[in-house]
Amino acid sequence: MPEITFASFVLSLNTSALYHMGELPHPETGQRLVDRELAKHTIDTLTLLAAKTKGNLDPNENELLTRILYELKMRFVKLS
Repeated sequence: MPEITFASFVLSLNTSALYHMGELPHPETGQRLVDRELAKHTIDTLTLLAAKTKGNLDPNENELLTRILYELKMRFVKLS
C-alpha cells in the first residue's frame, strides 16, 4: 500500500464524493449510482477537515483542499 499523506487522504475523499454523486462508475459493475446523502456527508467531512487544519497546511495542501472543496460543491449544486 502507498504511504498515506494528507494529499492522498483528501484525494480519497474526493473520489468517494464523486462516486456518490454518480460521476464515477462502480469499479466492478460499471453502474453509476447517486446517493446525495453520502455525497453531502463526504463534502461536509472535507469542510470540517479544512476548518480544523486552517493555518496548519503547507501551501500545496491548502490549495488542493480548497480546489477540491470548490469543485465538489459546484458539482453537488448541479446535481441538486
